[in-house]
Amino acid sequence: MFNILLVEDDSELNRTVCSFLNQNGYEATGCQNADDAYDAMYSKVFDIIISDIMMPGTDGFQFAETVRGINQEIPILFITARDDFTAKQRGFKIGIDDYMVKPIDLDELLLRLGALLRRAKIAAGKKLSIGNFMMDADEHTAYLSGEEIPLTKREFNLLYKLLSYPKKTFTRFQLMDEFWDADSASGPRTVDVYMTKLRSKLARCVDFEIVTVHGLGYKAVIK
Repeated sequence: MFNILLVEDDSELNRTVCSFLNQNGYEATGCQNADDAYDAMYSKVFDIIISDIMMPGTDGFQFAETVRGINQEIPILFITARDDFTAKQRGFKIGIDDYMVKPIDLDELLLRLGALLRRAKIAAGKKLSIGNFMMDADEHTAYLSGEEIPLTKREFNLLYKLLSYPKKTFTRFQLMDEFWDADSASGPRTVDVYMTKLRSKLARCVDFEIVTVHGLGYKAVIK
């Protein structure tokens, strides 16, 4: 399931869009301002961001610019009442990926989200290939040079997340929040144990490596 962050100060529209996305196979988190969105991003890993432009405090332009300074890969979609070329030009220069003018058509929003996720290479088919290594998210299987690599469900999910965002660092807390239950007694160092297991199982793979980012967490680096 893909996680979507919606930043929209209109509370009714926020609830409507989140409810629609949740009914259509996504997991949506709604925030009404940029500060709350930053907090949400700190505690959870998102696959795509939908943001309004005109918001109290930090506006959508500033928010998108900050996000781009941290993460060059995550797709950003603006939904806004501003239909002028200047706003669109500024948004795309900052690094957003798509732009929709309110009132938005929710079915069209689904189509655009699917296209953005495909461009981010984490899309519909859920197959990921790097050199001689392949992962199939529908089957929860991984293969190296045609030979299946036995992975537990959690090992698979951790690796798939890292490889979907090469060079992006995920903190231990972000990974714990996404792949462990909230009431789990496990601590962040449990992530280290799983990474050690993954490295052992992937010792013959020369197409990428799992790199420790000291003091933070882990990232996948494609060679």
